[in-house]
Amino acid sequence: MYSERLWVPLWWWAAGLAVAGLLAAEVHMGNPGLLAWLPYVLLLPFPVWVLLWLSRLRIEVGDGPGRGELRVGRANLPLDVISRVAVVPATAKSAALGRQLDPAAYVQHRTWIKTMVLIVLDDPEDPTPYWLVSTRRPAELAALLTP
Repeated sequence: MYSERLWVPLWWWAAGLAVAGLLAAEVHMGNPGLLAWLPYVLLLPFPVWVLLWLSRLRIEVGDGPGRGELRVGRANLPLDVISRVAVVPATAKSAALGRQLDPAAYVQHRTWIKTMVLIVLDDPEDPTPYWLVSTRRPAELAALLTP
């Protein structure tokens, strides 16, 4: 039904590889010789690993018990317990994550994604009042989750 992976911006990849390449070149210039390739082999995979790790969060709406379920990372939420959904625009993101944030809320925030979705729960067994999730397609996700 819906699937989205929150990749880091493309320019982060270029910046990460450029920094690793510069560091490897500095080590290479300080120690030329037979093992001059070693800093490149050791340093260039590091930003790739870090950026893939930062991009691991996936948001999915799929089949599950009842109407279906929302999966954000490892957390699952049955769609039956959602009472309402609201889009948090980029201009209101700071307020939603600042003074207005309930400490009991479930938050999956990625700084490089400007918009979020607020998912209010109606589950007496769950102390979590709402979920606040970063997404690049908030209107599409909100339309799927609206009861």
